[in-house]
Amino acid sequence: MDPHFYEPRLGHGLAHDPFKAIIAPRPIGWITTVDAEGQVNLAPYSFFNAFNSNPPIVGFASEGRKDSLRNVEATGEFVCNLATRPLAEVMNRSSAPLPHGESEMRFAGIEAAPSRLVKPPRVADTPAALECRLLQIVPLKNLEGTELNTHLVLGQVVGVHIDRAYLKNGIFDTKAARPIGRCGYRGDYAEIGEMFEMIRPSTA
Repeated sequence: MDPHFYEPRLGHGLAHDPFKAIIAPRPIGWITTVDAEGQVNLAPYSFFNAFNSNPPIVGFASEGRKDSLRNVEATGEFVCNLATRPLAEVMNRSSAPLPHGESEMRFAGIEAAPSRLVKPPRVADTPAALECRLLQIVPLKNLEGTELNTHLVLGQVVGVHIDRAYLKNGIFDTKAARPIGRCGYRGDYAEIGEMFEMIRPSTA
């Protein structure tokens, strides 16, 4: 049977756009920033991932000029907090479209903890948080060269916080931390379940 095929520019012909459901689960960058006056912003981004290991580099894409993007432009710093199943409800509350200057942390009842090397605080109850300094902001373009209202923010991780409860024999226990990912459509999320080990082959 032939697969369903479509060209995104012509429409998908389905009840819902499947793109975000296909690219899933997507890690959630739960991003803390501060503006030039020191007001804290916290927002989850599902277009987020790691892009390099040494030095560690992470990035998130802002569709539209949101507070997180403007704050990073102004200060050059952000913190990525690990979004987990126990924190899922407050993470979701922090995505509310609050007026500029109103604290998502206060609104969602999230406790902040100070960072070491950057000004934005971290989420106190997260198993892990990454302090980042801005490397570059990349305006995205389409095939025609038209600039989109989307910016990819890339930052180098300069500090890592790990709750010692999730360290076992010097290894971060990903399964115990229960990270969640976005899976497309209105409210679909996934929690890390069974994990398996598969060692990368080496050439003889």
